Amino acid sequence: MPEQAVWRAPGRVNLIGEHTDYNAGFVLPFALAVGCTATVRQLGSGDEHEVQSAQRPVPVRAPVAGLRPGAPGWDGYVLGVLWALAERGVGVPALAITVDSDVPPGAGLSSSAALVCSVACAVDELLGLDLSRDELLAVTRSAENDFVGAPTGGMDQLAALRCTAGHALFCDMRNLAADQVPMHLDDHVLLVVDTRAEHRHADGEYRRRRTACERAAHELGVAALRDVTIDGLPEVLDRLSDDELRRCVRHVVTENDRVLRAVAALRRGDLVALGELLNASHASMRDDFRITGPELDLAAETLVGAGALGARLTGGGFGGCVVALLPEPDEQPAIGAVQRAFGDHGFAEPVAFRAQPSAGAHRMET
Repeated sequence: MPEQAVWRAPGRVNLIGEHTDYNAGFVLPFALAVGCTATVRQLGSGDEHEVQSAQRPVPVRAPVAGLRPGAPGWDGYVLGVLWALAERGVGVPALAITVDSDVPPGAGLSSSAALVCSVACAVDELLGLDLSRDELLAVTRSAENDFVGAPTGGMDQLAALRCTAGHALFCDMRNLAADQVPMHLDDHVLLVVDTRAEHRHADGEYRRRRTACERAAHELGVAALRDVTIDGLPEVLDRLSDDELRRCVRHVVTENDRVLRAVAALRRGDLVALGELLNASHASMRDDFRITGPELDLAAETLVGAGALGARLTGGGFGGCVVALLPEPDEQPAIGAVQRAFGDHGFAEPVAFRAQPSAGAHRMET
């Protein structure tokens, strides 16, 4: 058994496919260079775990025995991994866990999945569990869904564990199949703009959208909205009981179709078509799913006005980031346009960076 294990897992950008994961649909994320590094070592015969974050001044101690779900703080994501392993029969000893993340929190770039996946991979190595990526996916999803209580759909953990450099990950969230899609961008740039807009009521609104999708699937007699085809959409909408359900179904069904078309566009190198799909996705999230907001809409509109082929909200919504596909190798004019627009509207200054499709969870040399 090694003295310690050090693993890093990335944040992610979802290129397209929003709120489709928990509807058993399709998503197309890619990993970012930013991520979380977890260092794990064994404490011997102690009866408490020691959890420390480089971003938090006070360490946390928690009992080895008797961890209980319902811990919503940052440490809950770490302890949730240990709980999920114990639930699967793993004898988890007292551990010292240190995490260090450079994923911007609250930006919709999946800082929580980077955290749980880095910890799970490091604990797996330290304890010699030899878990498969599928097993690690189950552990990390349980940590977030069952221990913390975050109603995520699984895309974030899947991306953190399985993405590869230079590729997007085409995921079928029904069977968790994943296919690497090369991202040949030529002279184009993927720009991420963190609007720094607060996630207004994000948890409650996310749950409301998810509940509406479940209600709609129940009314339609299908297992998930994934089962509604784009060709059958007009007839399906007429069968639903209220406008909220119709809007949610229209977004999910058309978004699934956009993911499939985006994969095809990337494979044939048609970046113009990809940009059009990004724009259509944002419009659907704004008008049907209603998860954008003034800062997000302004950023997307300004980026397209500055020459982007397409721009859309990425992440759960109600704040966070916009991803844009720019046809020029120099992103500074587009960044300047967004900064000026935000200043004119009295919004907080946005933060922008170029996104490089990067590697998923990987071991760090110690």
